[in-house]
Amino acid sequence: MRVLVTGACGYKGSVLVPKLLAKAHEVVAFDIQWFGNCLRPHPALTVVKGDVRDPRQIDLDGVDAVIHLASIANDPCGDLDPKLTWEVSCLATMQLADACARRGIRRFLYASSGSVYGVKEEEQVTEDLELVPISEYNKTKMCAERILLSYADDMVVQIVRPATVCGFSPRMRLDVSVNMLTMQALTKGRITVFGGNQTRPNIHIQDITDLYLFLLDNPQHAGIYNAGFENLSILEIARMVQQHVPSEVVVSPSNDPRSYRVNSDKLLATGFRPMHTVEDAIKELVGMYRQGALQDEDRWYNLKWMKAKVLS
Repeated sequence: MRVLVTGACGYKGSVLVPKLLAKAHEVVAFDIQWFGNCLRPHPALTVVKGDVRDPRQIDLDGVDAVIHLASIANDPCGDLDPKLTWEVSCLATMQLADACARRGIRRFLYASSGSVYGVKEEEQVTEDLELVPISEYNKTKMCAERILLSYADDMVVQIVRPATVCGFSPRMRLDVSVNMLTMQALTKGRITVFGGNQTRPNIHIQDITDLYLFLLDNPQHAGIYNAGFENLSILEIARMVQQHVPSEVVVSPSNDPRSYRVNSDKLLATGFRPMHTVEDAIKELVGMYRQGALQDEDRWYNLKWMKAKVLS
């Protein structure tokens, strides 16, 4: 299968693309490369540096399926330039979906976000609950979902709402909770927790990328799926990090009210099973750091890097 992956050089894409290649897929990796390109050359890999906002730059010739990862990732980055966020995360999605439908491409897999639910009082957040997004990032994800579902008669649309992803990637991110707290412990011996009691869902990067492969292999599972398997408080994650890295935990007040438990029963009913845990991610990161294969660098923090290199 010839698969177009947008955002292919990002945190998840850099793990997903090698897996697609290992399964004998031909991959077109499309990315603007604001954060560089960590993909290794491969005979079945074509890397295209381009802007997803310009559909003329995206060659759909021979493409059988699209895995659409490209977006302005996370709330702080989305709020930096709302116009850019809407153009990249929503308008470009609409243009790409329309182009795919016109070309007869029958498979479209979209990486949404578990944050589209907003603040929820329900103990279990399921796919049928009302979406109340509270940031530009969340809002663009919700709108992109609605746009893609309008094409469900033209192609198989599979939408994944991932929890917060954790674990090692060649294109690392240290601005997501598990990774960030682990790096704080390693470099400072001190973990700063804001609030601490907020519960958030998590998913290992190996599991989320395996899920994309699973859905690609199983087009009968169309629709929307939550993907989060460990609902942990920030303080619980910090205590888990402490078990592997001697460190002090400091709790500070937080103005972020979000606390929710994602229910992924619908996904589990398809037969998909996660194979990795938050603790696995922590141990991986600790091992990579101590081997010298992971460092605390500005380019692994989206907001800091975008301010300095993209929007400066």
